Amino acid sequence: MTARTALALGLILSASVHELRAAEEPPTTEGQATLALQDLEGRKQDLRELRGRIVVVNFWATWCIPCRKEMPAFVRLQESRGTEEVQVIGASADDAGSEHAVEAFVHEQRIHFPIWIGATTVDMQRLGLGTALPATAIIDRDGSVVARAAGIIDEAGLNRWIDWLLGDRSAPAPSPPVAVPIPPAATGEREHDHHHGAGVGLDGPSLVPS
Repeated sequence: MTARTALALGLILSASVHELRAAEEPPTTEGQATLALQDLEGRKQDLRELRGRIVVVNFWATWCIPCRKEMPAFVRLQESRGTEEVQVIGASADDAGSEHAVEAFVHEQRIHFPIWIGATTVDMQRLGLGTALPATAIIDRDGSVVARAAGIIDEAGLNRWIDWLLGDRSAPAPSPPVAVPIPPAATGEREHDHHHGAGVGLDGPSLVPS
C-alpha cells in the first residue's frame, strides 16, 4: 500500500463526519454550482447538463461509516421523486483505483442513481460544503445551491426542501436540512476497509491513501 496521510483531527457534529484530503487550489462558490467528474464507466459528467432539474449532490466514500448510514435516504428519495425531475447524484471521494469497491458499495446499497467518482475537497468547497464527509448540496433548477448539510442528512428536512422546490414557493423556504448527530453508543469498534487498510470508525479521523 502507498503511504497514508492523517486527515484533520477535528470531526464535525459529534464525530458524524470524516475529513478528506486537503484542497489543492482556492475554491469558489460564486455563481452557479459547478461539478465535473467521471462516472463508473469513465464517461465525463457535468452538473451543467442537469440544469432544469432539482439536483441533490451527496459527497460520500466507501470508507465513511456515516455515509453508509445515510445512503438509504438518498435511495428512497430517488425512487420516490425521480419522476418529478429530482435527480440524486452520488459523488464518491474514494481514491483512484477504488472503482471495484465503489461498485460493490453501489450493489450492496441498491443504488440506482448516477455515481460520479474522483470527488475532492476542491469540488466540495466550490459548493460551499467544507472538507468533511458526508456532505450534501441541494441545487435548484437554475444551478444555484439553495441548501447544504454537513453530516448525516435529516431525511425529513431533505424532503421538506424538495416539496418546497417543487411547489409554488409561496411559503417561506424551509430551514436547512440539518445533519443528524450520531449518539456515542453508535460508535462501536472501528471497521477495517480491506481496500484501504485503514481503520475507519465514528470515534476518530479516517486515514486516506496519499
